[in-house]
Amino acid sequence: MTTIFRNAALFDGHRHRGPGHDVLVSGGRVVAVGRELEAPEGAEVVDAGGGLVSPGFIDAHVHPVQGGLERMRCDLSELDTAEEYLAAVAAYAAAHPDAEWILGGGWAMPAFPGGTPTAAALDAVVPDRPVFLPNRDHHGAWVNSRALEIAGIDQHTADPADGRIERDADGVPTGTLHEGATALVSRHLPPTTDDDYAAALMTGQAYLHSLGVTGWQDAIVGAYSGMDDTASTYTAAARSGALRSDVVGALWWDRARGVEQVADLVARREEMSLGRFRATTVKIMQDGVAENGTAALGSPYLDRCGHSTGNSGHSFLAADALGEAVRALDLAGFQVHVHAIGDRGVREALDAFAGTDPARRGARRHHIAHLQLVHPDDVARFAELGVSANLQALWACLDEQMVELTLPFLGEERARWQYPFGDLHRAGAHLAAGSDWPVSSPDPLQAIHVAVNRWAYGESGPAGSEAFLPEQALALETAFAAYTSGSAWINHRDRLDGAGRIEPGAVADLVVLDADPFAGEPSEIGSAGVASTWIAGERVS
Repeated sequence: MTTIFRNAALFDGHRHRGPGHDVLVSGGRVVAVGRELEAPEGAEVVDAGGGLVSPGFIDAHVHPVQGGLERMRCDLSELDTAEEYLAAVAAYAAAHPDAEWILGGGWAMPAFPGGTPTAAALDAVVPDRPVFLPNRDHHGAWVNSRALEIAGIDQHTADPADGRIERDADGVPTGTLHEGATALVSRHLPPTTDDDYAAALMTGQAYLHSLGVTGWQDAIVGAYSGMDDTASTYTAAARSGALRSDVVGALWWDRARGVEQVADLVARREEMSLGRFRATTVKIMQDGVAENGTAALGSPYLDRCGHSTGNSGHSFLAADALGEAVRALDLAGFQVHVHAIGDRGVREALDAFAGTDPARRGARRHHIAHLQLVHPDDVARFAELGVSANLQALWACLDEQMVELTLPFLGEERARWQYPFGDLHRAGAHLAAGSDWPVSSPDPLQAIHVAVNRWAYGESGPAGSEAFLPEQALALETAFAAYTSGSAWINHRDRLDGAGRIEPGAVADLVVLDADPFAGEPSEIGSAGVASTWIAGERVS
């Protein structure tokens, strides 16, 4: 199949090359890039209409099966208020009278006082069946009284070591579970079938394709937070050809075990890597999230009056155990992908990578995702250690969650350490980008808008379009590169097939936008949309 894209502005994966370009594709590869190229006889002609042709976006941290399941169930991700959530739950329950449990999720913490919805509110709309609804960041869940009863959770139930049960003044659970406490209920959920997981992957893949995402790294392939291990879902889709995108799976590190699990992970890597799926990475979750006080900080969170709470969050792995795990995985040939939100969590991850052999780091391409708080002393260490910064740029704005549930508990100095994308780039760090969907929207253009402007497109929240730490903004070329060539590099696709670039010989994974964001005002980056998405020269959306 031969296709020529005409009348296109071009971003080649590293720089914007302006309007008036043609891109010739044949046999799944880019054949030529230039102006007024001659189209071979029979070639399909795609008129970009002055819109941008770019390498397809590659999401370096995403959960498509989980996201697909939520879209198939009681999906709250497009709603905003407690009233809307409860109405949606009531409607879903009425439409599914035979469902044993009401499952789904995607609610936002700022919709509720303190970010903690109650079982009583759910009881009012679903009194007869258990309800389990993870929030958008999947570090907590909202449950009703029936779910608490089934799980045997009452005032006598102790908090697990890696989580917390929200309680009233008398110690009675109120309906919100944080971190590892969610497992107290999720272990009782009815099994999700193989067919359900297969449908969820296809739903998630189609949605990502519609947003110009042509490949990704699935940040958890393993059993976690009520989700079964999706490895067989991926391998079945890769074997059948249903998996159209190139995917790297990050195998889940079981923090209840030690380095003895490395041998099991090596075996899983060999068994599962086929076709478009490669299980070559291991994911370690080092801490929680700032909004519920579980991100690992170097000094305690504050209360709303500015006093120390004595709580510094959770390091899920002790620093020495993390270092041992990273060294063992690095030696076994794995890339390591660490979730780190708090400044202590980030430092512990960097310290662990510092313990690896420098001669191997370039081959492994280790990375740390999220990076909400980075101590200024640690910014330069990313480049020094060859550790990539995996950015979820959509979060770097003054939304309600930031204003209500984060800033008051950090204090002025630490608040300025958040999402230091500009400093990381200036210090020479390699940048990749992802969404963490279904935690937040997987739309790369919305994330790029925030990376450049430091406010969310269309945002009418408490801060309006006020820029959040504008000195940490990225140039548009830098943000686009992070989401294309930067993430392709994380997935080793620069070596595999040249993804992330538009140049002769590179795989023709492309996105065509309906406008050129480089030609307009930065304030309108988020208004651009996807006209078409192509993988190996074939249109997929």
